[in-house]
Amino acid sequence: MPVFNASDWLDECLQAILEQDFPGRMELSVYDDSSTDNSRDLIEGWRQRFEDRGLSMVISGHSSPSPRGVGFAKNQAVCQSSGRFLCFQDADDVMRPQRVRLQHEAAAVNPTAIVGCKVCRVPEGSTERYTRWINSLSPEQLLTQVYTSHGPTVIMPTWFCSRDWFQTVGRFDEGGKGVPEDLLFFYQSLCRGGTVVRVDECLLVYRYHEHAATHSVLEDTIWDLRVGFLQERVLSQWESFTIWNAGKQGRKLYRSLSPTNQKKVKAFCDVDENKIQKGFYTYEESKERPKPKIPILHFSNASPPFIVCVKLDMTHGVLEENLLSLQLKEGIHYYHFN
Repeated sequence: MPVFNASDWLDECLQAILEQDFPGRMELSVYDDSSTDNSRDLIEGWRQRFEDRGLSMVISGHSSPSPRGVGFAKNQAVCQSSGRFLCFQDADDVMRPQRVRLQHEAAAVNPTAIVGCKVCRVPEGSTERYTRWINSLSPEQLLTQVYTSHGPTVIMPTWFCSRDWFQTVGRFDEGGKGVPEDLLFFYQSLCRGGTVVRVDECLLVYRYHEHAATHSVLEDTIWDLRVGFLQERVLSQWESFTIWNAGKQGRKLYRSLSPTNQKKVKAFCDVDENKIQKGFYTYEESKERPKPKIPILHFSNASPPFIVCVKLDMTHGVLEENLLSLQLKEGIHYYHFN
């Protein structure tokens, strides 16, 4: 558990760890990343209660003028711990009593997996679309939606994995504020052949507040990482593909691709007749002459594979039905990017 100025939430967080129903040995490893409140003293005050329950605590940190960042603090907490499995906990969230037991069971039979779980968001109603996405992904979508703007398909506060797999993937990026260390680690895990598993129970109360570290990461940073990973992992293997969305996001994706991958785009497809009637999209910023013109087709006339740049939960199920009908008919391959 990395900690930085978390005194408002620590009592509730630590009490929930004490209430875990896991029957094996547990250890809490805490690294304080130069907190300026009384977080460190508060945690030390819980040591006796943990020891009385047979849970060991390892607590350390630094007091330099500025924090080193979430990635650094997580790495330090892992390094000073001794368990064969790692359960990541944010200091502002709350575990349900079954969390460690159920995720340990899943990780034990999936040794190369990052194991997540469903979450309950507080305050209730905050980030409603994001929370719905976290909890509703199918096992297949845990892999087909790894390129979306939401980030990892199992969110970092719910991660559980074997120490062996963590060491195989490597340490979290320690670039500090503004670096999405969880997304970078997640992508690296997939590159190493790792899998993604979710325990389909709400095992974590996931708190939303304005001081959360995730707010420091710029959208452009996430976009660039997503495009880079998509090109490396998917588009490098495809000879051609169709971008599903002839609108703003689809065109932005096209412009962000390397020249090699831009040439692989054989069409945009859409359901909007106004876009389809235009016939093609002209890439005005291109230095090529003549400028590239990419056809815009109705989805039923487009050919796979597809990169889908549409917010799925805002199409009232229509897009999913269209994709399913095409998949059943043609065995299409697609990835979601929005």
